[in-house]
Amino acid sequence: MNKKQKWSLWALSIVPLVMTLGNSMLIPVLPILEQQLNISGLKVSMIITVYSIFAIILIPIAGYLSDLFGRKKVIIPSLIIAGIGGTIAGLVCWKSENPYIWLIIGRAIQGIGSAGAMPVVIPCVGDMFKDEKIVSKGLDLVETSNTFGKVLSPILGSALAMVIWFLPFLTIPLLCLISIILILLFVKPPKQQQRSQKKKKKLKVFIRSIRKIFRNNGKWLYTIFILGAIIMFILFGMLFYLSSILEKRYQIIGIGKGCVLAIPLAALSYTSYKTGKKIGNQKSAMKHCIVIGFILVSLSFVMPIFMKNIYVIIASLLISGIGFGLSLPSLDALVTEGIEKEERGTITSIYSSLRFVGVASGPPTFAFLMKKPDNYMFYLSMLLAVIGLFLTIKFIKPKES
Repeated sequence: MNKKQKWSLWALSIVPLVMTLGNSMLIPVLPILEQQLNISGLKVSMIITVYSIFAIILIPIAGYLSDLFGRKKVIIPSLIIAGIGGTIAGLVCWKSENPYIWLIIGRAIQGIGSAGAMPVVIPCVGDMFKDEKIVSKGLDLVETSNTFGKVLSPILGSALAMVIWFLPFLTIPLLCLISIILILLFVKPPKQQQRSQKKKKKLKVFIRSIRKIFRNNGKWLYTIFILGAIIMFILFGMLFYLSSILEKRYQIIGIGKGCVLAIPLAALSYTSYKTGKKIGNQKSAMKHCIVIGFILVSLSFVMPIFMKNIYVIIASLLISGIGFGLSLPSLDALVTEGIEKEERGTITSIYSSLRFVGVASGPPTFAFLMKKPDNYMFYLSMLLAVIGLFLTIKFIKPKES
């Protein structure tokens, strides 16, 4: 890997960091938004969910367009749209007396922009290198950047909200601008991609090729899609739950609250980084990591069922964070390296879209379950993790290349 490739990889890895901050740093701010806007917990969870819904719908389209026209030509406009959405959300909170509807519209626009940013980065890394080991390391950097954004976001979001409660929204366009500059300066489309652009497929031919991929690889691909959704559902649901109880039950607010929320995310980030470095292009090792990861997540929710203690809950989420960190880079590598470059953008975008299903459905589901005993959330999380473990063992059967 030469110096130019390293710089382009670092520039690309900033995109998931920016997109993650644009969404995850609102998690610790949700109770504040609930108070400031005088809305219910379910309504405040929609600030996360509406962003994800639009991303779910448009990510596959963005993936197809990136296969057709090139990754960079999709990423740049998407970052601009995401920045516009963040600007609208911040300004209406600042200037309007009843900003909720326009806040939701701004978040929807931001979700539209996010659809063509983060998901397109993953196939772009796959396009840039021929060596699968380097691709795996590059994907690890992208996933680590994504998870580091999750670690930083609760601390940054809490700190910004302490200054002005709507300031997290207004930082989004600034972050998008920084990312656009880095992409323009350092990311150059690889020659392979330029050649494929000259051989643009007609839509019917392209759809036929995608159907063939699912016909030949459907079992393991569908499984990976479901596993990604399960991880994000549990992660964002439990973060929503933890953010609420820290403030309402334990009176932990501000940066202190952000630091507590960052603990399981730091475990996820560190484990993800180490896992990506170790697995390389060993597909059997990827499966082993996913299996161990889901075992840890399943076991992590046993303790809080019997012990309702904030330290036990945090320890449980830390263990599950390690489990997620083992699974996520392995899932990314399997889905990217198992697909040809011409269709990689579309397939990985569908995968990203299904992950957003988890992000969208987790907070409102947990907001509903929080009206009931806490064990309902722990039982649900454990059940989903066991289902994920079963699907991994049953349907992911990698063949070493």
